[in-house]
Amino acid sequence: MARKPIRSASGLWQWLGLALVILMADQFTKVLIVGTYQLGDSTMVTQFFNVVRVHNSGAAFSFLAGAGGWQRWFFTVIGVGAALLILWLLKSHAGQKLFSFAMACILGGAIGNVIDRLLYGYVVDFLDFHGLGWHFPAFNIADSAITVGAACLILDELLRVRRGR
Repeated sequence: MARKPIRSASGLWQWLGLALVILMADQFTKVLIVGTYQLGDSTMVTQFFNVVRVHNSGAAFSFLAGAGGWQRWFFTVIGVGAALLILWLLKSHAGQKLFSFAMACILGGAIGNVIDRLLYGYVVDFLDFHGLGWHFPAFNIADSAITVGAACLILDELLRVRRGR
């Protein structure tokens, strides 16, 4: 059973509003970190969580971080391209709630990280989780939104396939 896209201007604005809230939260927290911490500064919050200022010139998990500078523009172009594709998808599928929620999360996060690359040449990360023998790479609100969006996309597809049986 195929889903028909619902074209609704109010639905589109709802999802763009969510993306804007994510973008604003991301940029606000990064401004706080940049204004308060020097690169490498850290504050222990709990035994498994620190706030730390880290610069990531690569992509997820610092992929291509040491590539010599070209990756800044490469990931910026990918982010802008993804944002344009997501805008088109949101316009076409605004009535599909889980799908659109996922797209809005990814949109807000992608634009947040693109802004960092344009302003600083790197992405500001500051959420640092660790434990006995493990350490997760630092990340930010934009990364969290992209991850939640990706998980929701997977869930949406699983539900769609299940409904089709």
